[in-house]
Amino acid sequence: MAKNNNRLGRINEELRKEISQVINYELKNPDATGMISVTKVKVTPDLKYAKVYVSVLGSKNLKKTMEGLKESAGFIRTRVAHTVNLRITPELVFEYDDSIENGERIDAILKSLKKE
Repeated sequence: MAKNNNRLGRINEELRKEISQVINYELKNPDATGMISVTKVKVTPDLKYAKVYVSVLGSKNLKKTMEGLKESAGFIRTRVAHTVNLRITPELVFEYDDSIENGERIDAILKSLKKE
């Protein structure tokens, strides 16, 4: 079982890197604006689906950016399939990751407490 978890971890990391590359250098969807970072990828054990967590900074419209990513999922998946050597390339499901924003908010709170 531990061997399989290790393999999934490697696949998650490899997919994260490749999806990031495609989004930053090949994606030409006008709706996907701002700096889009892939924070984490979680593949299901059967490799059918991959949840792609993205953080978006400086987007004109967050909702539109997420829709743009969802529309481009097929293109991104096709590009990733060429570089990642898997029998099945998982279907990509994009999720918004607000952990960076939460971290910034917590930092701001801690700084304000420090001043007091």
